[in-house]
Amino acid sequence: MAQSVWGYDSDNGPERWHENYPLAKGDKQSPIEINSKDVQHDSSLASWHASYDPGAAKTILNNGRTCRVVFDDTFDRSVLRGGPLTGAYRLRQLHLHWGSSDDHGSEHVIDGVKYAAELHMVHWNPKHGNFAGALKQPDGVAVVGIFLKVGKTPKPEMKRILEEIENIKTKGKEAPFLHFDPSILFPKSRDYWTYHGSFTTPPCEECITWILLREPIEVSSDQMAKLRSLSKNNENEPMSPLVDNWRPPQPLKGRIVRSSFK
Repeated sequence: MAQSVWGYDSDNGPERWHENYPLAKGDKQSPIEINSKDVQHDSSLASWHASYDPGAAKTILNNGRTCRVVFDDTFDRSVLRGGPLTGAYRLRQLHLHWGSSDDHGSEHVIDGVKYAAELHMVHWNPKHGNFAGALKQPDGVAVVGIFLKVGKTPKPEMKRILEEIENIKTKGKEAPFLHFDPSILFPKSRDYWTYHGSFTTPPCEECITWILLREPIEVSSDQMAKLRSLSKNNENEPMSPLVDNWRPPQPLKGRIVRSSFK
């Protein structure tokens, strides 16, 4: 398996990442399965707040492994604070993980339940200088995770992202994605689980405070189908659907998951 070509197929998928990225077998890996009976309610956990500048949105791209929206993070214009965090974390990008059908696709699993997709909003701590520096620190990155479930009454929030899919059908395609306020993607409830973990893609750095929202947002089956219409191949190659880009749950190894709710 060549360094640069990790993916989600049997020859380069999550089971083999550790061959090139030894951290993938570390003690604080993500995602995890959350079992309610093992979660500790922590009344000292504050509520979290995001103040996002819609003008910070820049581009949307298909990198062959996910669909990503990139934001300007050169200064504190879109930040996350509160909850388990100290200080303000800057929004850098959001991306999705999804399945080949509606009954799976999320990375985190809640009491055995898998959702159709999981949205990750990646923030970093500017006290570490830059994003690369933040990756080396245990408090370097904060990710808000939002589950997507398929329902009858899809909320309009995901529409904007999915409308752009037409423009980034194949790997390497990028399109302008301007004036977008990602806070519309938050569910009504601010309840969350939190734990210390890692990126769910190589090199799987263990620098993430996870804020996993309890309440999923709803999407339609058609919207999920749209995500699955992306190709993980280049324009001049045969269409190969970009699906099942999720990593299975990793061992908890003694970590405690805390919840902001009873």
